Amino acid sequence: MRYDTVYNENCLDTMARMEDDFIDLTVTSPPYDNLRTYKGFEFDWQKVIKELYRTTKDGGVVVWIVGDATIKASETGTSFKQALFAIDCGFKLHDTMIWNKGGFTAVGALKTRYAQVFEYMFVFVKGKLKTFNPLKDRLNKKQTGKFLKNKRLADGSMGEVGKYGQRNKYGQRFNIWELANTDRSKHPAIFPEQLINDHIISWSNEGDLVYDPFMGSGTTAKMAKINNRKWIGSEISKEYCDIIHERLVGFFF
Repeated sequence: MRYDTVYNENCLDTMARMEDDFIDLTVTSPPYDNLRTYKGFEFDWQKVIKELYRTTKDGGVVVWIVGDATIKASETGTSFKQALFAIDCGFKLHDTMIWNKGGFTAVGALKTRYAQVFEYMFVFVKGKLKTFNPLKDRLNKKQTGKFLKNKRLADGSMGEVGKYGQRNKYGQRFNIWELANTDRSKHPAIFPEQLINDHIISWSNEGDLVYDPFMGSGTTAKMAKINNRKWIGSEISKEYCDIIHERLVGFFF
């Protein structure tokens, strides 16, 4: 297969041509619920997850970003169904992360529920995780002086463990990432570039292959290229493929 290429086709057709254990990292957001018919195309998420398991390398990661629609006054739970199915296929649910989109994208005041401002970011691993490059940009509240580590004991009380040390200015990031999506592109579901960038850095190394089976506007491709990763994308909509081409050509050439 050609690297650094977006294939205008169903992602199942793309993955059918991939060997087993081919992909280092997948970062994607599938259409879901009332978006299941994507530009008129159908989406079988069970077949996609099965193929992602086959084509992902041992130790590789799939970042699956998804939310739930509210239909007939009930959230669908599609996100949980997909996560449990991925586990049944053999993936380990390595981390359940949250993308907090913030008030910029919140739904207006609702009469019976609080406005939803987040999506799940399920981090699936095939086998034993091979790559983790933790982002350490969380500003510690107490940045100076020495500290003694604390640990909760079996009886529920807090006890002191370890030795005194110097607290670093920045700590490792938590698994709730707050990033407002202010992009207003021609694609209806574009992600903040920083969100995709940070996943690519976290779960892959330079030279690795990054795949997006629902390439959309091409954010995964752009951030993979910037971070010196190879990439492949699938996008069934010709209209969106044109957007990707225009975006990448305008950025890299």
